[in-house]
Amino acid sequence: MSRIAKITIVTLSLLASSYVGLGYLLGKTDDDKTYRSLTVYGEVMQRVQEDYVDEPDLAVVTAGSLHGLLESLDPYSGYLSPREYADYKDKEKRPARGEVGATLAKRFGYIVVVSVLPDGTAAKAGLRDGDILEAIGGFNTREMSIDQANLLVSGAPGTSVKIAVVRRGRTEPQPIDIPRAVAGTTHVIASKIDDAVYMHVAALDSGVVAELRDKLQQFDKQGVHKLVLDLRDCARGAASDGVATAQLFLPSGTITVLNGQTVSRQEFSAAPDKVVWHGPMDVLISESTSGAAEIVAAAIGDNHRGDLVGARTFGSASEQKLIPLDDGSALMLTVAYYYTPKGKPILDQGVPPTVEVADTAVDANDVVGDDTAEAAPAPLPQLPSLDDPVLRKALDLLNTEVRKAA
Repeated sequence: MSRIAKITIVTLSLLASSYVGLGYLLGKTDDDKTYRSLTVYGEVMQRVQEDYVDEPDLAVVTAGSLHGLLESLDPYSGYLSPREYADYKDKEKRPARGEVGATLAKRFGYIVVVSVLPDGTAAKAGLRDGDILEAIGGFNTREMSIDQANLLVSGAPGTSVKIAVVRRGRTEPQPIDIPRAVAGTTHVIASKIDDAVYMHVAALDSGVVAELRDKLQQFDKQGVHKLVLDLRDCARGAASDGVATAQLFLPSGTITVLNGQTVSRQEFSAAPDKVVWHGPMDVLISESTSGAAEIVAAAIGDNHRGDLVGARTFGSASEQKLIPLDDGSALMLTVAYYYTPKGKPILDQGVPPTVEVADTAVDANDVVGDDTAEAAPAPLPQLPSLDDPVLRKALDLLNTEVRKAA
C-alpha cells in the first residue's frame, strides 16, 4: 500500500472515530469544547503520520496518547493496552501472592512510594516514602498504571523483585532487590507517653478498627483521657474502615461524602452509639497518610474534634472502576471522589494540617551521594522518640487544651 493511501485511510479513520466520539460527547455537553478537542487530536495524528521523520507505528502512538489522556485525569486512572490487560487478568487469576509491604501511587509521570510498612521487606531493603521507582521488574514505569505496578511487585513468597529507585542526592537510579513475603498481621501500637496515650496505626486493615476500639476502652478505664492518634505512614485500608474509625471519636457530624458522575451521592455520618473516646485528641498526619486514613483525619479536623498536626496528606481517597473495551484493552477509571465534611475533594487536595509541623527526623542510612544530599524520611519506629517534633507539638497542644478547659 502506498504512503498516500495509508495517510488517506488513517485520516478517514480518525474522522470517523472523531465523529462517533463527538456524537456521544455532545450528547453530554452543550458547548463546542469537545468538538474543538477532537478536531485538534485528529489534526495532530494526521501531522504525525504525514510529517514525522519516519513512518510511525500508529498502534504505539495511539496507545501512548491514551496513556497520557488517562494520566492527565488523576494519578489513579490508567489505560491498559490489549497486551497489558491480558497480562493483568492472567496475574490476577493466580493464587494469593507475597508482597513487599509498600503502597504505591503515580506522581511526576512515574510510580512513587507513598508509604512502607515498618516490618515489610521493602522497608528492610531500604525503600522509603517518597522514592520514585523508575523501573519495576525491568519495566519502565513511565506509562505504567498503579495496578500494573502492584501486580509486578507481588509474586510468590520467597521470590524477589528488582526495582530502580530514583532518590534525592543521586543522579542515577539505584537498583534494589526486594524479597516478597506474606504480609503479617497489622496491629495497633499503643503506649502511655507523659499523661496521654499514643497510638500508631500503620494500616487500617481488617480487624484493626476492632483492636483500636478495645485499646481505647482499656486506656479510658485506666483513667487516661488524652489521645495522640498517629496516622503517619498509614496508607492501607478500605474506606469503610476509615469511616468506622472516625465513628469511634465523633458523636455528631459528617464523616465523608462519596460522589461521582455515575455514582450516587452517599453521605457517611457519625453514630453516637459507636463513640468510645470522648476525651481530647490530636491526629498526626504526613505526606504518607493516604486513603482511608485521610477520611479519618478530615473527619476529625473539619468537625473540630481535634487538631491535625504535621503535613498535608498524600491525597488519594477515591473509587476506581475497571472498564474493559471491545478491542481487548481496558480503562482503570476514577469514578467517584471522597470529600471532606467541608466539601473538598481529598484526591485533588489531600487533607491539610490545622497545625503544620515539619518532620525533621533523619535516618543516617538513607543519606546517599555527597555530604549535602537530602535524606529520605525513615519509616516510623514502633514507638517514636519524644524528640519527634510532630509528636511533641501534639502533646503540647493537648496540655494547653486541658488547661484551658480547667
